[in-house]
Amino acid sequence: MAGVSRLQYTTEIRLIRVMCSGRVDLEFVLRAFSNGMDGVFIGGCRLNECNYVTHGNYHALNMVLLCRKIMEHIGLNPERLRIEFMSSGEGILFTKVMNDFGKKVEELGPLGTSEEIDEDELKSKLKEVTKLVPYIKIVKRDKLALHLDKEEEYNELFTSDEIEKLFREVVSYYIDPDKCQACMICLRRCPVEAIVGGKNQIHVIDQEKCIKCGTCFEACLLRFGAVMKISGKPVPPPIPEEERTIVRKSKEK
Repeated sequence: MAGVSRLQYTTEIRLIRVMCSGRVDLEFVLRAFSNGMDGVFIGGCRLNECNYVTHGNYHALNMVLLCRKIMEHIGLNPERLRIEFMSSGEGILFTKVMNDFGKKVEELGPLGTSEEIDEDELKSKLKEVTKLVPYIKIVKRDKLALHLDKEEEYNELFTSDEIEKLFREVVSYYIDPDKCQACMICLRRCPVEAIVGGKNQIHVIDQEKCIKCGTCFEACLLRFGAVMKISGKPVPPPIPEEERTIVRKSKEK
């Protein structure tokens, strides 16, 4: 999927290669930086010349613009991420672009150094953002799917204020113990097994594992409405384990 080429002064660039640039996920880019890459380059077919008629390169472009704003938000230079569109026959152009990008990344130096970010702090920030990728893609799915005609329209596709608000108002999910019926539907559907519970046991969401995808909320909404959607506020503490057993009325006698 990806190749790494080492430049002079140990600068590292990751080239993300997939069959279609539209398959390059936001998580791939963040993971590359988490692994210490100093720059990430994505190459795609020319816009409106998609080989698969899916125009995934528009999605790749929108993803990069979003990622660059996220990089700014956590203190990284967005010039460490670049996307270019060209045909497979433009070898000379590819060489020129890679040389230019290599020089730029070399000027910036090792990841976090020119930005004056402590290595542990940077890893922590990247880890937190990566964890939120499913949530970010859900919140920004409409913009990520846009096919804009004019280049200037992309300049403000994502704004700094918008990204700041995105992280300030991150949604969390909490299961109301008074409404939970221990039906285990949300538990079974959770894609990351972040819900703890069992038969006749009030379910609890492990906030450290939760990726905020909203699957549990959708699964419970029309049944019992036990899953609460909380925005910009701390999540109530989980009910103590010894108080999670549900005693059914038929068993009270």
